[in-house]
Amino acid sequence: MQNNRNYFIAIALSVLIVLGWQFLYMNPRIEAQRKAELAQKAQQKTEQMQTPAAGGANPAQPNGTAPTATTPPSLIDALAKSPRVTIDTAALAGSINLVGARLDDLKLKGYHETVDDSSPIITLFSPSETKDGYFAELGYIGDAATGAVPGPTTVWTAPEGAKLTEKTPVTLTYTNDKGITFARTISVDEHYMFTVTDKITNAGQAAAALSSYGRVTRYNKPAVASTYVLHEGFIGVIGDSLIESKYAAVEKEAVTPATATGGWLGITDKYWAATIIPPQQTPYDARFTHFTDGQPRFQADYKQNAVTVAPGQSLELRNLVFAGAKEVPVIDGYEKTYSIPKFDRLIDWGWFYFLTKPMFRLMDFFFRYFGNFGVAILMTTIVVKALFFPLASKQYASMANMKRVQPKMEELKAKLGDDRMALQQATMQLYKDEKINPIAGCWPIALQIPIFFSLYKVIYITIEMRHAPFFGWIQDLSAPDPTSFINLFGLLPFAAPTFLHLGVWPLIMGVTMFLQMRMNPTPPDPTQAMIFNWMPLVFTFMLASFPAGLVIYWAWNNTLSVIQQSVIMRRHGVKIELFSNLKGLFKRKPAPTEK
Repeated sequence: MQNNRNYFIAIALSVLIVLGWQFLYMNPRIEAQRKAELAQKAQQKTEQMQTPAAGGANPAQPNGTAPTATTPPSLIDALAKSPRVTIDTAALAGSINLVGARLDDLKLKGYHETVDDSSPIITLFSPSETKDGYFAELGYIGDAATGAVPGPTTVWTAPEGAKLTEKTPVTLTYTNDKGITFARTISVDEHYMFTVTDKITNAGQAAAALSSYGRVTRYNKPAVASTYVLHEGFIGVIGDSLIESKYAAVEKEAVTPATATGGWLGITDKYWAATIIPPQQTPYDARFTHFTDGQPRFQADYKQNAVTVAPGQSLELRNLVFAGAKEVPVIDGYEKTYSIPKFDRLIDWGWFYFLTKPMFRLMDFFFRYFGNFGVAILMTTIVVKALFFPLASKQYASMANMKRVQPKMEELKAKLGDDRMALQQATMQLYKDEKINPIAGCWPIALQIPIFFSLYKVIYITIEMRHAPFFGWIQDLSAPDPTSFINLFGLLPFAAPTFLHLGVWPLIMGVTMFLQMRMNPTPPDPTQAMIFNWMPLVFTFMLASFPAGLVIYWAWNNTLSVIQQSVIMRRHGVKIELFSNLKGLFKRKPAPTEK
């Protein structure tokens, strides 16, 4: 009994910790994210109302002069300030800024801000003149003998009418005062990978020494900080080492890994990322920094060792720039196609990488077969239950055997009384005689915790789950169930507060958990019985703000567990307590007799 009491106390403390984390940490972040999204939509609406026709000047600045630092120009105004080459592919829309040859205008055609397909598509890159500047740039560092080299202010020349598509690369050119010509050919595939090949031709009289550089620069970090289960910020594989740094950490101190050869670096969000893959055979120095001079900005950059181009000679350098959605098959394909080391770690698979990624592949397999990620979650749960069936069978068999010897346990307690040492020795001997392992029932639970966390990671981080519908009212498996009993599931015209939000699927999960716990006898100890009775309700509220896909998984897993436990208990000839316990809830307790 003492062991059981400690077990239930441990469960209660764990529940309190998780509950506190959910209400004090997760719920405020979810509410902050919701407010940030509303503010962003309101700002976009205001900008759209204030934006003039394409090519026109800002009404507040009739001469088209640069805006003041306190009033950044609208996106259209910023785009109109410099010559550009249009980007138009199946996946991307935007333009290349010929000043600096920057990728600073990029939208993702396949992704919208909300589940509504009429909502704006996702904007990844924005020009440096806007308040949300975010761009990728490649350039060179030279010396006096080399002359001017391509950098942030270099104006490149493009063929008239040039447009970058999957089938039509664009070649930009620039010739400096020393007779060195830079011909930059930019191509893009059907997804998100840009190939930037620079041919440097030295028609001058002296050798040219050049160091190439690349940078991903971002003015603002996300409005809502990431949770502990997800990395957002700086990321890279420098040489063979994966390096991840949060924005806050880099604000305090720059990250400067040792000189390395091979790898990649950039900035990642939950679903999107921008990275540069430098030439893999030349050593380079990488850096993650936060600058406060002028415009505050976060920057992931690298500088390669200098190369020399002799007079009359030419040299080619190739960089890759990834800018887009972190789609698992696309990222994995780039890793293989371009031999990019550990590029799949751009997706935050977490500590249980060896479980999380196979879990996604299994779900993706079922999705391709059934066409619905919700159904894929249900099928994945069945596979996981099947894999763990031998352990679960041992768990329930152990529970059945424990119930079978319960009368003998009671005899020992009556015989030995308060002699705890003797009772413990006699109990262990009883377990040995009956061939019972009292801790056998704990292993399946312990082993399924990583499985549960891996599934949570898959649903939370993979873009494939973003806006993925199930059936009925669940239109986004990565978001909480939108219904709430507080407003009678939408019948009353107001939104439920976040801390009281409780949808249909969390209620279904709570009922299935309640039924699963009622499969076992109610503990005789009042404290244990109270925990036993309240735990389903606590978990129902706790999971209400979790992604709907995870709640569906838990409800379905509970249902399968009830069926599985019933079959195993019948096989061992042990009474199933479910119906007796349910009847006991409605049975009137006898009034205490007077003495």
